[in-house]
Amino acid sequence: MSDPVRPVALLPGDTPSRWQVTRTWLLRTFPGRALVLGLAIKAITWPIGFFSPLPPALDAVNMVGSLALLFALAYGLTRFGVWAKRGLLWRVRRKLILSYVFVGVVPAALVILFFLLAGLILAFNVSSYLVQSRIRNLTDQARFLAQTVQLEAQRSGTAAALDEALERRQTTTATRYPFVSIAVVPVSNLSCKTAPADAGPAPKTLPAPLPVVAGPWGHLPAPSALPKWVGCDGFSGLLAYNATNTTTGAQQEQTRLVMRAVALPEVPNPTWAVILDMPLSTTIEERIQQETGIRLGEVTAFLARGIQPVSGHAIEDRPTEKDDGPTLSLRQARWVVFLDHADWETGEPESASVGILINTFEIYDRISVVSPVGLAGKLNFGQLLLLVLALVGGLFLIIQAVALAIGFVLARQITGAVHDLFTGTQHVRSGNFGHQIPVRARDQLGELAESFNLMTGEVTTLLGEMAEKGRLEQEMFAAREIQQKLLPHGPLRVTGLAVTAFCEPAREVAGDYYDFLPITESILGLLIADVSGKGLAAGLYMAQLKVIVQSLSRLHHEPKEFLSAVNKVVSANLDGKSFITMSYGVVDVERREMTFARAGHCPLIIVPANQPPGMRKARMLIPDGLVVGLQIDDGTLFDSLLEEQTIALAPGDLVVWFTDGISETMNEAFDCFGEQRLAQVVEQYAHLPFDQLRSYILAELRAFAGSADQHDDMTMILMKIEEGAPAA
Repeated sequence: MSDPVRPVALLPGDTPSRWQVTRTWLLRTFPGRALVLGLAIKAITWPIGFFSPLPPALDAVNMVGSLALLFALAYGLTRFGVWAKRGLLWRVRRKLILSYVFVGVVPAALVILFFLLAGLILAFNVSSYLVQSRIRNLTDQARFLAQTVQLEAQRSGTAAALDEALERRQTTTATRYPFVSIAVVPVSNLSCKTAPADAGPAPKTLPAPLPVVAGPWGHLPAPSALPKWVGCDGFSGLLAYNATNTTTGAQQEQTRLVMRAVALPEVPNPTWAVILDMPLSTTIEERIQQETGIRLGEVTAFLARGIQPVSGHAIEDRPTEKDDGPTLSLRQARWVVFLDHADWETGEPESASVGILINTFEIYDRISVVSPVGLAGKLNFGQLLLLVLALVGGLFLIIQAVALAIGFVLARQITGAVHDLFTGTQHVRSGNFGHQIPVRARDQLGELAESFNLMTGEVTTLLGEMAEKGRLEQEMFAAREIQQKLLPHGPLRVTGLAVTAFCEPAREVAGDYYDFLPITESILGLLIADVSGKGLAAGLYMAQLKVIVQSLSRLHHEPKEFLSAVNKVVSANLDGKSFITMSYGVVDVERREMTFARAGHCPLIIVPANQPPGMRKARMLIPDGLVVGLQIDDGTLFDSLLEEQTIALAPGDLVVWFTDGISETMNEAFDCFGEQRLAQVVEQYAHLPFDQLRSYILAELRAFAGSADQHDDMTMILMKIEEGAPAA
């Protein structure tokens, strides 16, 4: 199935018209092309097929057009279903109402329909049973009458007595069963097993020639003999025949039924038999209707193959069945009853259907328990039970309606809260975090609305905090850029001396500081310091320290004097909670010596170049000295503890200055990298250029730290006496 068609590309700002969208769909999509093809084929084949049959080839083309139209129709129905689902079921309220209908209304309707169908089927079965039982009673009555006639006939001694007995019995019976007919027919070649005690004195032959008939015999010709298939027990059952009805003025053939009974005298070799026909007349049908509340209708006989229907005559004009209302309603319904009938010539059993009109209330009145005296006025007990059932059913419908109304109200409350939440989320999506949802009830939905309002308030607060944090971060980045500009950039080139440094802050602003302070063309001052703490406060102290260092380095060239002067200035301006560790050294390239002092800072690592690469040994220089900035006295203790040390430098010697952020780098187990491990790394790669040496040191630090975060600023100065440096 193709995707929905997008509007054709027009000039910026133009909107495609409905005709352009339709044309694009018809000509550029597979379903649209199928629709156009199907309509075109039908437009050609339909006029041709209207006047003459289509040729086979054109008929095949017409089939292709039909398939194309069916495909387009299926596609359209599918798209309509998707649209209907999105358009009609997008709202939660409609989904809840539909789900409630499926959960509450549909099962109730199915239960009601089930009981209605069950009651209807029960009524049909009871009606069929009542009709069949009444027909069976009539055939039994016909058999009884035939046996009565047989007894009276065998007592007749003369032909006149026989005729008079038959006429008397026929007249008496016709008052209750109109059109009843009697015939006495001969019987041949029939042997019966009869006990001597049961055998009566009946004569073998009657005193009159056979057959003898009595009654109209207007429905069928009177039988002249007994068929071979009838046995000694006789016969009682239904026969079907076709008769012509002339009530409407036009001859109309109808199937009618007759109850026929055969009675034979109880002798070993009977020679005659009595046949009694009782046609199913309107009088009998009315009597059945009065007894059962069921009206009989049209009869249809089902005959086996090769059996021809028996033709008879209409003894009375049966009125055409009237349309008394709908086929199925609460009061009445139409149904069919299947009855067994026999073919008189062969005795083969056949079946016939009889249409019936059921009046459910009349059937209930006849089968219900009837009290001797009416209860509650004119109602009997059965009608009272029906009234109670109707009241229970009405109460059930009322409860169902109330439940449906309550469900709609609850659905409206739920979906109203959901709609308020949706509106709130739309406001939040557009950036309006000040929108508040109305709290309509003190329930879970109300608490949800309050939580949403609280959330939007907190989000507004968080956004303000984030904005403030962003502003502070911008200021911190600006401070970092300023701080980076305070540090020397790139390697320092002094004749005979190579110096480089790097600094990696733990935060935006670092508390570490290093500087290169030229004294003369061959004498250089190197400083590395670490302000206690991290962040913005340490960075501000670092900026103040640079100003102090830049000023005092021009006045004091000896490391001890310089650090003493720095301590006096810093201790007078530093708060009592902070301090600074610092190392300062003065390198004389011409004399190839370095004088330095350490004010509580990390030791210096020197790697002499007197051994081949890989065999060089590092040593640490740790002169005494107190940290800078302690407000203990006027500086006397600081000066007394500060030591100054001078070392000779040879070409290729490496000196490493560093802060505690490197030596105290921690891993996940909170183990420190350590100064000894750093010395081992430096002595292993001391012969390499500065870039490679720095890369190896940082790689070792990262490998040791693993996924642990950097907790302190890392600063390092690498200094090396170059080969061929002039000596004093």
